[in-house]
Amino acid sequence: MKRRPRSWMVASLTVGALVLAGCGGGGGSSSGGKTKIVVWDGYEDAQGKSFTALIAKYNQEHPDVEVTQLVSSSDLVLQKVLTAVRGGTPPDVAYMFGSWAPNIAKIPQVVDMSSYVKQSAWNWDDFYVGERQAATVGDKIVGVPALVDNLAIVYNKKLFQEAGIAAPTPDWTWDDFRAAAKALTVPSKKQYGWMIPADGSEDTVWHYDAMLWEAGGDILSPDNTKAAFDSPAGVEALTTLQQMAVDDHSVYLDTANTNGTKLMNSGKIGMMVTGPWDLSSIPDIDYGVQVMPSYADSDAGHQTISGPDNWVVFDNGSARKQAAVDFVRWLTAPAQVKADSLATGDLPTRTSVGQDAPFVQQLNKNLPGTTTFVANLANVKKVRPSVEQYPAISEAMGQAIVSVLLGKAQPAAALAQAAQATNDALSGN
Repeated sequence: MKRRPRSWMVASLTVGALVLAGCGGGGGSSSGGKTKIVVWDGYEDAQGKSFTALIAKYNQEHPDVEVTQLVSSSDLVLQKVLTAVRGGTPPDVAYMFGSWAPNIAKIPQVVDMSSYVKQSAWNWDDFYVGERQAATVGDKIVGVPALVDNLAIVYNKKLFQEAGIAAPTPDWTWDDFRAAAKALTVPSKKQYGWMIPADGSEDTVWHYDAMLWEAGGDILSPDNTKAAFDSPAGVEALTTLQQMAVDDHSVYLDTANTNGTKLMNSGKIGMMVTGPWDLSSIPDIDYGVQVMPSYADSDAGHQTISGPDNWVVFDNGSARKQAAVDFVRWLTAPAQVKADSLATGDLPTRTSVGQDAPFVQQLNKNLPGTTTFVANLANVKKVRPSVEQYPAISEAMGQAIVSVLLGKAQPAAALAQAAQATNDALSGN
């Protein structure tokens, strides 16, 4: 089973409340001639096999270093890292969700990668813009991109043909999307044009975020001190959802956030807005992939959202720190990015790899539709704000969106209430 990225996850742990100990073990050492470092990750199945093979290759090519790994649930890594830091035994490298960056930046043992990635050997600018932004907190770079994804339209070609409507194109607006969803909806068959996560989680929120940006809005003010999503652009984006869910009844509201691919695979949903991780879960339908629609009255164009995850390095002494930095540089170099993407189906984290046409064609052969997701990385123009209060902001936005989807509130009023909760959180109230 292919691992589903948890890019929408947010952390609510408080780092500042911890008594952080000095540098310590984590299982590695620099004795006996070899520098030993430990990597914590949550890889399994194809990702696990690929990463294990890469570690073996690195150890073979670098006899003075021994890299080992400790595998546990990625969802729990932040808590485990904080516990290990408190006990003086952090890992040398850990796979950590990008949404945790504000929390990670407060850990003294986390290595600021700024001075390293400026070196030509890293070719930092080759990573996608959204990845670099998600790894940056203030003047710190707290990680190096480990995984990238984005959202696009995945649609059932057969249902489009049966409804007599043309397949989505790059020129689609949200009006086109709404019309298609309405045409694809057949109440007697319990068939819906679109499905959206409606549990109020970050999964709900980040679907809305992309629409907000396309309408020309933003989540917070430029200085991250107050809400900005309660703007006319924010209202327009949420009104689009209201029209489809409440007026047209063309949207299946997945309030449990568990039924999406099941219903898509059974031919009950015409379109999903999802990421490449779901493609392998819909083997029973002939699907296509297209970039998200844009708003005709906005010059923001096509945008999408990504939740890049990072390799985070910890300082366990000069020898181990340097070995960890060197390993991460090797691991994220183009050759290893290509090998891992081909083995796992994950999108390449570097633009040079994403622009390698023969390579992308091979990826698409392995998993049809990947080509569009790779090209769609260029539409990742904004990232969610790197502020510690983001969990509270996400919760407020999620409640507002769901209240509108369920017909219990109007967009402007719901967003205004969420904005007040956001401003309270940002001001410390």
